[in-house]
Amino acid sequence: MRGYKIFAGSASIEFAKEVCQVLNVPLAKAETKRFSDGEISVQIAESVRGRDVFIVQSTGAPSNDNLMELLIMTDALRRSSASSITAVVPYYGYARQDRKAAPRVPITARLVADLYEEVGIDRVITIDLHAGQIQGFFNIPVDNLYGSIIFESYIKSKNLKNPIVASPDIGGVARARYFAKRMNLEMVIVDKRRETANESEVMNIIGDVEGYDVIMIDDMVDTAGTMVKAATALKNKGATSVMACATHAVLSGKAYDNLNFGELDELIVTNTLVSQPHKKIKVLTVAPLFAEVIRRVYHNESVNTLFV
Repeated sequence: MRGYKIFAGSASIEFAKEVCQVLNVPLAKAETKRFSDGEISVQIAESVRGRDVFIVQSTGAPSNDNLMELLIMTDALRRSSASSITAVVPYYGYARQDRKAAPRVPITARLVADLYEEVGIDRVITIDLHAGQIQGFFNIPVDNLYGSIIFESYIKSKNLKNPIVASPDIGGVARARYFAKRMNLEMVIVDKRRETANESEVMNIIGDVEGYDVIMIDDMVDTAGTMVKAATALKNKGATSVMACATHAVLSGKAYDNLNFGELDELIVTNTLVSQPHKKIKVLTVAPLFAEVIRRVYHNESVNTLFV
């Protein structure tokens, strides 16, 4: 085999170190600098000629800087004669802009996919894309991993008395159904809508939650507003407890205030993004999962069997 090397962008250095520790390989060296005007400069500090290279970099906030750093590092590696370049992107930025939701707006998730390909990335490994169809924006292989297998063992360890899975909105039904099937649990849906413009959201619960311990499943938590309101609606319908599982802890704006004063009992997230410690937040690592996928990709082994 040609051998492989793992590099890290500045947004995911600790994550990449954990991946390398699992794989028992050193983190490859690269120097990233910024000029006084903010321009990013990358220099690869070791030979990559003929090697398969993996770049670990989440493109969360600051999204533009982290995305640009990934592209620049890819260009440096391509010009250094790397055999192949795989972008390991635990959090794929701009994924929420995946369609034309209004007139005269861009489909930025597609634009970002085009940038990945244009710069010379050969493959993408990510987890819980906001919309699965984003894989179709690429003409290169995309491995979209499922974060639900990480939550599964943790939730089982909680020994909940009467658990049930909930989707926090209609759009997340497929994700919640997959998790409910793996856990052999029933599922309910939180139906969120506005009756008229400028009125507060109305949340209806499709299904019975009386006396249940509810587990909400989503791909990300941003301001946590929807999750906290959903938790209130579920408890108003008789839920004993409400926890939420979200792969990506964006946690922007008033997220921490919403968690402090809301009815949500616990929020379980992964380390695809760096989040501040909080009494209601439990962080699970997905680094071993990514490490195993990197190993399988390098050895041309099946990735799908991990999730069957």
